Amino acid sequence: MVDEVSPTEWWQSRPPLDRKKASTVTIVACSITGVVLLLILVYLVYRVYKKRCAHQTPYEKIYGRGAGGKEHTTVDMDRKNVPQLTVNSRNVQAFVLPSTPPKKTRQFDRPVVSPRMEGTSGALGVPIYPDSGSDSSSPPSRRSSTEGPQNSMFSLGAIDPDLYKATQDDSETNFPEDHLGRVWFALEYQREAERLLVSLIKIKNLPSRTPGSSNACDPFVKIFLLPDERRFVQSKFKRKTTNPKFDESFVFQVSYKALQTRTLRLTVYDVDRHKKHRTLGNVLYPFKDFDYDDGQKIVMWKDLEEKSIMETSDLGEVQFSLTYNNHLERLTVVVLRARGIKKLTGMPAVDTCARVTLMNSNHVLKTKKTNVVTNSSDPLYNESFNFKLSPTQLDTSSLSVAILQVTPGDDGSERQVGRVVVGPFMYARGKELEHWTEMVNNQKDMVKRWHALTQ
Repeated sequence: MVDEVSPTEWWQSRPPLDRKKASTVTIVACSITGVVLLLILVYLVYRVYKKRCAHQTPYEKIYGRGAGGKEHTTVDMDRKNVPQLTVNSRNVQAFVLPSTPPKKTRQFDRPVVSPRMEGTSGALGVPIYPDSGSDSSSPPSRRSSTEGPQNSMFSLGAIDPDLYKATQDDSETNFPEDHLGRVWFALEYQREAERLLVSLIKIKNLPSRTPGSSNACDPFVKIFLLPDERRFVQSKFKRKTTNPKFDESFVFQVSYKALQTRTLRLTVYDVDRHKKHRTLGNVLYPFKDFDYDDGQKIVMWKDLEEKSIMETSDLGEVQFSLTYNNHLERLTVVVLRARGIKKLTGMPAVDTCARVTLMNSNHVLKTKKTNVVTNSSDPLYNESFNFKLSPTQLDTSSLSVAILQVTPGDDGSERQVGRVVVGPFMYARGKELEHWTEMVNNQKDMVKRWHALTQ
């Protein structure tokens, strides 16, 4: 008789390898069953959705359902029909038109359509109708109530460009030949506060470093109240323009009595690619000609001049050039000429010579003289002198050029008429300082200028 074995005992009696295979088969079977059930569920959902959407057209139908199942506005977009609007009358409230007529609106001309466009449609499918024609199918053309003659140029509300054309002043366009530039500035004096307001507005037609180019200029302006050249104000730098606009204002504290003896000078400079300052020209305005009302702003323009024309010295003037070579450490001075030299008291004739002295820290390094030019108030010297000067001594050295009158005869006594001292800021101001600075900034170039003699 065979003993009965329970499933659990039978399973435990099986080898471990057979039990592992059976577990794997069971997991695979369950996975397949789950996937099949999921596919069946997806298929049923798809059939229900397809059944509900079977009655739709290729175009979308929008159905609106409000709360309580009430219908809202329904719009059907059909392939062949024009859009129509269906409104449920139960949701529309009645209203009464006002007894007063609505405010009359302004109408404008419709754009003119060429005959070739008759019967065509726009980009959005809206038909375009010409302005003329009596076809009943075409909408009537709306014309402005203020329409002028036929084919009027502008309709009501349009902008006429001719009314907004800026009128240009001839002073901004008419420039003479070899013009250096034109400066616009304004002056205002407040007598009670003793303040002079100088407004720098703009400059036109400055020369360019590159011929034919309008942007090879980087200008700025220094403003002086002469004869004081030690104090000045400076404008901002403008880059790459020959027609800069500044719109800057500067204040000078000066009394009205002192103002009558002052002269305004505007000096325009150009900064080149090597950061060197090149003088373009000057504008002078003497305040003895300044006619003003208190607080009144006077706008004017003046052309730049190459030289700063000032009243010449009673002692005369001298012209010389400076050249510095940093490689050779050499300063070259060429005394060219003098003018306006008057005969000193007790001197029989105007016999002159020029004396050139190089100093360092007020110590004389070397002195040289030109030949004597006899009996001439405007002597021509044209002599050159060389001095040894290292680059480290440029900021501590100065140069004196003096005109001497010589007594004819064997004694040859000399009397100084006047002199000029050029050098750095420690020794010189104004044009004398500018002459020295320009020489340092433009090495190996001859820098030539006139200077007034002083005692």
